[in-house]
Amino acid sequence: MSDYKYGVFGQVKESIVSSSAPSRTVLVYLGTAPVNLVRGFAGQDIVNTPVKLTSKLDAQGKLGHSGDWGSFTLCEAVSLHFENPLGNIGPIYAINVLDPALHKKAEPTTQTLTFANGRAAILSDTIILDSLLLEDKVEGVDFTVDYDFNRKMAIISSLGDEVITGSVTATFEEVDPAAVTAEDIIGGVTAKGEYSGLGSLQLLYQEQNAVPNLIAAPGWSHIPAVYQAMCSAAQQINGHWEAFVLADIPLADGEGEAIDTIAAAAKWARGKGYSMERSKAYWPMGRDLAGRAVHLSTLAAVEMLRADESHNGIPMETPANKPVPIGGLYFGQGSKNRGFDQQQANQLCESGLSTAIFWGGRWVLWGDHTAAYTYGADVDPRAIFDVNLRMLYHIVNSFQQEWGTTIDKPFTRGLKDSILNKEQEKLDALVAMGALIGSPKIEFLEEENPTNSLMNGVFRWDVAATPTPPLKSAAVYVGYTDAGFAAYFEGGK
Repeated sequence: MSDYKYGVFGQVKESIVSSSAPSRTVLVYLGTAPVNLVRGFAGQDIVNTPVKLTSKLDAQGKLGHSGDWGSFTLCEAVSLHFENPLGNIGPIYAINVLDPALHKKAEPTTQTLTFANGRAAILSDTIILDSLLLEDKVEGVDFTVDYDFNRKMAIISSLGDEVITGSVTATFEEVDPAAVTAEDIIGGVTAKGEYSGLGSLQLLYQEQNAVPNLIAAPGWSHIPAVYQAMCSAAQQINGHWEAFVLADIPLADGEGEAIDTIAAAAKWARGKGYSMERSKAYWPMGRDLAGRAVHLSTLAAVEMLRADESHNGIPMETPANKPVPIGGLYFGQGSKNRGFDQQQANQLCESGLSTAIFWGGRWVLWGDHTAAYTYGADVDPRAIFDVNLRMLYHIVNSFQQEWGTTIDKPFTRGLKDSILNKEQEKLDALVAMGALIGSPKIEFLEEENPTNSLMNGVFRWDVAATPTPPLKSAAVYVGYTDAGFAAYFEGGK
């Protein structure tokens, strides 16, 4: 049929999910996605590379989608960002490390299909669609293949004049998500310029002009080696950009022992080094309104984006005390722990861990500290609150983005003053909106710019800034007085 159009036309197209509010925070998730459900995945550049996602439909088309969040960890993020009953928020970036060419079952699967009305189906979210073969049939000549994400099945339809009937043998390969390891998430960059896992973060700026500043890997960040690698990779990405990390504490240790008490979670976190200042660590998990276990780190990432967007992209507000779409906490299969109240949750918070509690008639995230915080210990003030570090990172990243194009221009006194004036204006604007307090100042100090450095074209500016702290605690003190009894008598008040 010709594509030539002349007249008025109409067509029913795919459903459109509710729109997502745009966010200027660049949030990157690492994990696994069912890219085996994407036709021509091998030529799509969707393995070990950042992929921008703006909706659930967009994610389905680019990375596939599945309700099996345990096997395909990136699908949890897609669902919580783009099917969130409290409102969708995006875009997000996803780095999928599952490669169907590598992470697949050793032997192909053979299945007998029964065609009815020229159609048959294969119920599977692990099928590699590109590998599907029908005995004595040719795709594109005898049949077509589509995938129904809602019903998790491949749909095979007859094509041409001869309708397929009866039983037909199908052969296909399947991915094996269990074959993906922590080493795949950690990844790196080879001497040949091949990027994988966390190493792929470096591709985001140079290929998409986006500065990553928030990193999460739900389903993987509870592994100490992955957590340490995340915190390391988040430092000066591309030699420049600073990012913050969201992680989770596991529900069981490496020996299978349950971590289902506050004391056990705090002890495990301290023993495994979950104490980096550029991170938050959450425990336990939540139960969403459909009964599925969800990572609190993902919920926190969603609310960080939402809070940032409410302040024009400035990370000045903690995700703590923000409502989340869960109906309770999850401590692992078989655990008898029914949860805890705010007072008990504060035992986690004083150890630098964050959680969720029921408060004010709703479930909210709880804990505004970084993972480096311990109550009563000597902690660098910048590491007390998550907003402290995120605001400082924002200032650092903003400076580099602002002045990157001036490199190699003549460094005149006018340029020096222009940088000082523009950056001071930005600091003053942050004060005006409440992101900073006091009188932040940027200076070009003589003692920090010795002649030898100036001769070599190396110049430095110093900024002193105080991020606005959250209202962590508010108390009112009420005292009893007998003065009110005077109201009973004439002339009394």
